[in-house]
Amino acid sequence: MSEVAVAAPTPAGIDSVFVKELIKQWRAQDMHGAWDGKSDLDLLEPYIVDKAKRKEIPLVGDPDPETIWRLELFYNAVGLTIERSTGCMVSPMMKMSHEGFGRMILMAGRLIVVNKMLRDIHRYGYDNLNKLAEEGEKAVAAGIEMINKFPEVAKY
Repeated sequence: MSEVAVAAPTPAGIDSVFVKELIKQWRAQDMHGAWDGKSDLDLLEPYIVDKAKRKEIPLVGDPDPETIWRLELFYNAVGLTIERSTGCMVSPMMKMSHEGFGRMILMAGRLIVVNKMLRDIHRYGYDNLNKLAEEGEKAVAAGIEMINKFPEVAKY
């Protein structure tokens, strides 16, 4: 009698265009092959901060460099997804205080396509993979909509 391998169910959100771009961003950062053995879900795991994990994080705190880096990768993936869809080059710019408050903008030409106020970055994360995908796709859709609304400014 032969055993039949049963594939684990694919988590909701993993097939999102945005999530696939985020995974590419992570893989591109691995210059020495340290993450070759990690699955895509393992790479995305730091973004998942459910209610139990969030309770363990103090209300007030300074973000560590790794958290800021994850945030930058998230918005780089948003920008590249917008870029692939519209053909307009999108550049990120972030200004963050040491206390975890600031702003992230994504620009195409002279147009700000995404403008996100940031706060409590030391607690940055999403309840689940589906929520991560949803938030990324929402930012991508907003950016694409802005470029389509003002193409002459975005392509300048």
